[in-house]
Amino acid sequence: MRVEGYSFGRIRINGKEYTNDVIVSQDRVINSKWWRREGHNVYPEDIKEILSEKPEIVVFGCGAAGAMKVNKAVLDVLSKMGIEVIQQLTNQAVETFNRLVSKGKRVVLAAHLTC
Repeated sequence: MRVEGYSFGRIRINGKEYTNDVIVSQDRVINSKWWRREGHNVYPEDIKEILSEKPEIVVFGCGAAGAMKVNKAVLDVLSKMGIEVIQQLTNQAVETFNRLVSKGKRVVLAAHLTC
């Protein structure tokens, strides 16, 4: 799976464009309309699909300006499971995700596409 491009409000994955927040693993689009309990906050109940993938690493694309925040409880859950967390602006997160996929890592990208 490769993210081919990101711009504000849009992401292209394997030739298909998405305009909603997405969750992507190294081999599939997990959720093409990812929504959270509170739009700009990520809570433990918002990452169930991520956990089901059993990733080594979760990359959160926190938006073009970093408006999405990952709650400490999420960080605690992932840490207890031995999962590395990377939080970046979405353009950087896409690059990180692609680099990790190319290295054969089990990685999930959870990307907020706007602010």
